[in-house]
Amino acid sequence: MTRDEDEAGAPCREGRISRPTKVLADGHEVINIDTYIPYFLSSVNNALSSGASAQYLRDYGVGIVDWRVISMLAIEPGIPAARICSVVSLDKGAASRSLAKLAEVELVAGEAMENDPRRRIWTLSPAGYALHDRILAAALVRERKLIDGTDPADLEAFLRVIRVMRRNVEGL
Repeated sequence: MTRDEDEAGAPCREGRISRPTKVLADGHEVINIDTYIPYFLSSVNNALSSGASAQYLRDYGVGIVDWRVISMLAIEPGIPAARICSVVSLDKGAASRSLAKLAEVELVAGEAMENDPRRRIWTLSPAGYALHDRILAAALVRERKLIDGTDPADLEAFLRVIRVMRRNVEGL
């Protein structure tokens, strides 16, 4: 099977219909940004994150990292920073800075863990929950705009696939 046949819709060697690369006229193989999945994931995530961060900073005084911390504490109250990092893929430094900032403005509170006083478990304050609810409403509007025009069955198929990719990324 030639590369041209792959481009024409026959399954590529990875079992895909579309190829993640293309061959330029000079013979160089390069990423095809129309079909390379990591490009799309990164591009969509970067655009979403920067847009959300700008909106949330402007409207609520917190950025996207802060929103991720706040939303995680709403989902699982009383968790350590390590759990936040694990679930939303934040680095420890970003989570620590965000928690310190949010604690300073009394949106979160940290309490020393019984078995390790150096570690803290974090919860939202009443003001933190109120901010969560306001940002959640805006986040859901953004999601509705993002998926506008998507067939519901396609959206569910996409969610199934993206869940598999999320699991697979742990092994990369």
